[in-house]
Amino acid sequence: MTEFLWLLPLGYVVGVFGTLIGAGGGFILVPILLLVYPHKSPDAITSMSLAVVFFNAFSGSYAYSKMKRIDYKSGMLFAAATIPGSILGAITTSYIPRQLFNGIFGVLLIAAAAFLLLNPSKKKNGTGEVKKNFVTRTLVDAEGMEYIFSFNPVIGVVLSVFVGYLSSLLGIGGGIIHVPALVHLLNYPVHIATATSHFILAIMALSGTAVHLATGVLATSAFQTIALSIGVLFGAQLGAKLSQKVKGTAIIRSLAIGLALVGVRIFMMAF
Repeated sequence: MTEFLWLLPLGYVVGVFGTLIGAGGGFILVPILLLVYPHKSPDAITSMSLAVVFFNAFSGSYAYSKMKRIDYKSGMLFAAATIPGSILGAITTSYIPRQLFNGIFGVLLIAAAAFLLLNPSKKKNGTGEVKKNFVTRTLVDAEGMEYIFSFNPVIGVVLSVFVGYLSSLLGIGGGIIHVPALVHLLNYPVHIATATSHFILAIMALSGTAVHLATGVLATSAFQTIALSIGVLFGAQLGAKLSQKVKGTAIIRSLAIGLALVGVRIFMMAF
């Protein structure tokens, strides 16, 4: 019961911040779980986190859908591309030693933080010349804000396969990779990127979680997973509301700072 009392608010905080920046919250949760449960195997940690990321992304996607900020057409395409990678990632997690897992995770977070801090801005919306093989999306959200952007869907699909594998392998959901990539490589406006990323995460995390359920790994941490999931379901709703009041650049910088702090701490645990 005592464990439930601190896991529930932890899940709420993860839900708020994870949804705000479209990252699912796994990059926050995994380091905490690594610290709190030092004797748990990497696959046990990732199974817990991935299940929580699913509930967070599901709740957040519902909130973002009411705001009309999800690019469903591209989201479905990219989500489908993540599924093969997420299944493979969930299977291979059990073969990675804990120290190596910490090292990979730490380096990934630090690298992502450095990229975001050096490139915090996003390209402006526009209706300029569309390059060959690019597609253009026009979205109008619930507040009447119009977003127009163009991107190469092939790059998005290839990227999504990689994101699916790496995120499922580490249990981080993939938003810390997908959001920066959508913004900087595919020209997505930040608020559309965070919403669409959450939609993709919901589908991807579900496939990875299904593998962990089938192998029986998730059953060993069912109580902790349920407590955290209840928290994120409610926290995600607040995170989506806050996103309406926070500027895109602030969201990206907040993500970068969080990644850097957590990345350094986890990397040190590898030695």
